[in-house]
Amino acid sequence: MLTPAGSGRVPAGDVPSDERARRSWRDRWSDWRNRLLASARFRRWASGFVLTRPIARRRAAALFDLVAGFVYSQVLQACVRLRLFDLLADGALSLPQVAQGVGLSGPACERLLCAAASLQLVERRRDGRWALGVLGATLAGDRAISALVEHHAALYADLADPVALLRDEQGATQLAQWWPYAVAAQPADLPPDRVAAYSALMSASQPLVAEQVLDAVRLDRHRCLLDVGGGEGVFLSAVAERAPQLRLMLFDLPAVAALARARLGAAGLAERVAVVGGDFLRQPLPLGADVATLVRVVHDHDDAFALALLQAVRAALPPGGRLLLAEPMAGTPGAGAMGDAYFGFYLLAMRSGRPRTVAQLRALLLAAGFERVQVLPTRQPLQCGLLSAWVPADTRVGPDVNLT
Repeated sequence: MLTPAGSGRVPAGDVPSDERARRSWRDRWSDWRNRLLASARFRRWASGFVLTRPIARRRAAALFDLVAGFVYSQVLQACVRLRLFDLLADGALSLPQVAQGVGLSGPACERLLCAAASLQLVERRRDGRWALGVLGATLAGDRAISALVEHHAALYADLADPVALLRDEQGATQLAQWWPYAVAAQPADLPPDRVAAYSALMSASQPLVAEQVLDAVRLDRHRCLLDVGGGEGVFLSAVAERAPQLRLMLFDLPAVAALARARLGAAGLAERVAVVGGDFLRQPLPLGADVATLVRVVHDHDDAFALALLQAVRAALPPGGRLLLAEPMAGTPGAGAMGDAYFGFYLLAMRSGRPRTVAQLRALLLAAGFERVQVLPTRQPLQCGLLSAWVPADTRVGPDVNLT
């Protein structure tokens, strides 16, 4: 792991005695709590006592949700694949109308609707008709989320035997086929048909992140923005609308760059966006930008590759240039499971990358020669965290780091 010099773990012998005492107290309390919760007698008492009964029931429900989580996700998958939310977007329908619309028998449709209602995806009205629930209403017409949900069929297949995945006994994974650049020896040589699927998925889901980034940062102080790993240009299209004064550049694999030229041309941005195809490991990134963006790129790669990428961006920026790094981050308050559980296993199945905390990303940025690393708050941290880092105003390299 990359940690800034002097900010790693403190050796046990160097920990003050009062701090060791506090840790020891916390450990003893945790051990006592765990022994208590492991006791069937205590659990029976807690579920019956009026003051502890609500807590016991919440803990039981949370545990069951962990057990049943895969089934819940498959209910969502079925709703999306059957276009149930789109069907109900215009208003409530009777059971026969829903069954006909999604192509299921009456009993099968009712089973799906009841399951979806328990997950707040749909709801049954007093007159017996079915309508969107609070979560289903969010999904209706949202192609970005629907595309991600359908894509998760590949992840679920790879997780059929999670122990085999952890032991690397599974061989080729479906997600690795979706993201061929992650395992390709020469990503720049990938043909268009090998990048089309993942490029389309990223384009469909990119608006979710673009809005978060552009709501959190002002770009009016900059002259030219380089989007590294910019895909088909969806993020830059959003930037073009928000910051009409900016010159824009996009860098990605040659086959992806060709898709970007077509999309940006159709959007009337061909003259404004310079698109460059290549491999940063083989060639320098294009020069001329004073701000660069890495949007959902770094977490797809292991530390050595991520550091090389950040160094390449650092070399492409002038003194005083800026990098904006946007992606979901491990350790996000209120979304801890998203980072280490979801992205931890997603990237394991993808065969490349890892979720990183702000501290780990800061260490990488410092190692690459950036300074003044700052967290910029976003409206939905679960979807996207955002870091701002600057190239030193002079040519000195950033602080030393330890690679541990």
